[in-house]
Amino acid sequence: MLIFIMVAAILLLLVLIIKFKVHAFVALITVSLLTALAAGIPVDKIMSTLLSGFGNTLASVALLVGLGAMIGRLLEITGGAKVLADTLINQFGEQKAPFALGVASLLFGFPIFFDAGLVVMLPIIFSVAKRFGGSVLRYAFPSAGAFAVMHAFLPPHPGPVASGDLLGVNMGLLVIVGLVCAIPTWYIGTYLFSQFISKRIQVDLPKAFLNALSVNDVAVQNPPSFARVITVLLLPIGLILFDTGLNTLTVAKVIDGKELWVQSLRLIGKTPVALLITLIVAILLLRDKRSYAQIEQICNNALGPICAIVLVTGAGGMFGGILRASGIGDVLSAMMSDTGMPIVVAAFIIAAVLRVAQGSATVALTTTAALIAPMVTNATDLSQFDRCFIVIAIASGATVLSHVNDSGFWLMSRFLEMDEKTTLKTWTLLETSIGLVGFGIALLGSALL
Repeated sequence: MLIFIMVAAILLLLVLIIKFKVHAFVALITVSLLTALAAGIPVDKIMSTLLSGFGNTLASVALLVGLGAMIGRLLEITGGAKVLADTLINQFGEQKAPFALGVASLLFGFPIFFDAGLVVMLPIIFSVAKRFGGSVLRYAFPSAGAFAVMHAFLPPHPGPVASGDLLGVNMGLLVIVGLVCAIPTWYIGTYLFSQFISKRIQVDLPKAFLNALSVNDVAVQNPPSFARVITVLLLPIGLILFDTGLNTLTVAKVIDGKELWVQSLRLIGKTPVALLITLIVAILLLRDKRSYAQIEQICNNALGPICAIVLVTGAGGMFGGILRASGIGDVLSAMMSDTGMPIVVAAFIIAAVLRVAQGSATVALTTTAALIAPMVTNATDLSQFDRCFIVIAIASGATVLSHVNDSGFWLMSRFLEMDEKTTLKTWTLLETSIGLVGFGIALLGSALL
C-alpha cells in the first residue's frame, strides 16, 4: 500500500506539473499534504512534518544559493565573464576558441546559474563565432554544456545542495568530488561532442545576435582585471579545502581535530562561510568606482530571480520529509535491496525517469534524493565518497534527454534560433551525452573508492 501511495503521489505530481501547468512549488506542497494523509501520518503531526522537511532543506540551500547568486551577479555586472573569455581566447588562440569559451564558462559557472550564465556569455559567443566562422554550435555548446554540468554537479547550485543535504553528504567534499567529475564530463560529454555535432549540423548565427550584444554594454566600460576575476572564482574552492583537508587529516589521526585552530580553519572552510568570505572579497575587488549603495542594489537584484528555485527546492525537501516520516522510503529501500541493484544505479534510473517525465532537473534531483535517502541511511557500508558519487549519479540522471518540457530546451532553441527538430538533434543529444558520461564516471568512482 505504501509503494502504491508513493507511485500515485509521483504520478499526481507529474500530472499537476505537466498537464495542468501547476507551479512546481504549489504542486509539491499539495502532493506532500495528500501523501501525508494517505500514508496515515497522524493529523496533528502533518504540519510539523511538512514544516520540518521544508525548513531543514532551506537551512542549507538558501544560504548557498543566495550567496552564490550575489557573487555571480557581481561578476556579470562588472564584466568579469567577458574578461575571462577574452583572456582565455587570446591565450589559447583561434583554433582553441571553443575550448577557451568552455573553460571560461566552467569557471564562471561555479557561482552562477545555467540560464543567467548563458545570457551573459552568449553575446561573447556570438562575437567569437562571427570572428572565426563555422557553425555557431561549435562555440555555443562547449559554453552551454559547461554551465549545465556545473549547475547539476556542484554546490552552491540548488539541485546538488538539496540532494547532498538529503543524503547526508559533506558539502565541502561534494564540491571537490563534483569538480573532479565535472571536468572530464564536460570535456568528453560536451566539448568533444560539440566538435562532432558542429561538423554535421550547420547552425548560422542568430539574426538577432546584434541586439544580444547590448547586454554587456555596461560591463565593458571599466572591467576588472583577469587576476581579480580568477581570485574571486578560485577563492571559495581554496577555502573549502580547509574543511575537507583538515577533516581528512583528523580522520587519519595526523592532527587533533579538537584543537581550536583546526576547528577555526574548518569553520572558514564550511561552504556557507567560504561563500560569504568570497562575496566580501568580490565586493572589494570588483567594486571599482561604484558606491556601496550600488553594490547593495546589485546584490539585491541577484536574489529576485532565485526565489522560485529556492522555494521549489524547499518544497522538494518537504516531500522528502513526508516520505521519510511515512515509512515509504524504508519500504522502497527494502525492495531495491532485494533486487541487488546498486544504489548508484537506482539513483540514476529514478532521476532519469523523473527528468524525462516533468522536465525540471532541480525537481528530479530533489525528488530522487528524497526517495533514495532511506536506502542510503540503511546502507551502513557507504562512505562519504560513495554518497558524493550517488549525488553525481542523480545529477547525471536529472540531466539526460532534455526535451519540450524543459525550460533549458526552449532557452537554447530561442537564443540560437533553432527549430524544435534541430534542437532535439543537437541540445537533447548534448544533455544526454553529459548525463551518460557523468554517470559512467560516478559508477567508476563508486567502484574504486
